Amino acid sequence: MTTKGARFEPWLTEWGLSRDGEAFTTKFGNHLLPVRYDGAPAMLKIAVHEEERRGGELMEWWGGIGAARVLARNGDALLLERLIGARSLSAMARSGEDDEATRILCQTAQALHRPRREPAPKSLIPLGDWFRALEPAASQHGGTFQTSAAVAKSLLKTARSPVVLHGDFHHDNVLDGGARGWLVIDPKGLIGEAGFEYANLFRNPDIHVALAPGQLRRRAAIVVNETGLGMRRLLQWVLAYAGLGAAWSLSSGDDPGPGLRIAETAAWELAQ
Repeated sequence: MTTKGARFEPWLTEWGLSRDGEAFTTKFGNHLLPVRYDGAPAMLKIAVHEEERRGGELMEWWGGIGAARVLARNGDALLLERLIGARSLSAMARSGEDDEATRILCQTAQALHRPRREPAPKSLIPLGDWFRALEPAASQHGGTFQTSAAVAKSLLKTARSPVVLHGDFHHDNVLDGGARGWLVIDPKGLIGEAGFEYANLFRNPDIHVALAPGQLRRRAAIVVNETGLGMRRLLQWVLAYAGLGAAWSLSSGDDPGPGLRIAETAAWELAQ
């Protein structure tokens, strides 16, 4: 058995799993293996980063409401129901069904934000901690980074009632769960204002869809209609988060241009 295969072996035995596909590793280094659990499709995930462990705890807390069910969890290992529905929100957004995809995303986020009986996990990260990554870019490069940082600071200072946030909520993290509906995977585990959750969908599934003429305003109108959020505050969250995403890209050596273009489009809409 390869070293790669051996990392799954203790959990295959402990949870009575059978392999149901080839193992793979995500770009963030997490290890996944399709398996069968009591005959049903499942996914065995071995986390290598703290935020992934935090995400597993949050998935368990959600209890399958708006999220894939956690079937077992122990340390770095997480066993999830495998979502094998054929529909894709990214494909919908690229093929003329973006309005419907946006509505589905809104409805899924609202399911996640519903109060639970159990106290939220203590490992959740305050939203303000994430936005600290925007400050160096704002200081060094100014411009849109500085605008985004100023808007983020204002939003955080006037934050409204906090909810538990997925933190990486977009088309490819909301999957077709068949009869169970649309369900999330791969949360980051944050806590903060609900409006933040919707900001990332404005950058996805790719820059070509996100920046189609009139797209940002059209999506914003749908989000406002579905959620009751105020248009101005929603656009401010889009501006702030797009700037943060651009700062992350800059720090990792990637092109910050797409994020800055989203931020600039949101700023233009706010000025109208």
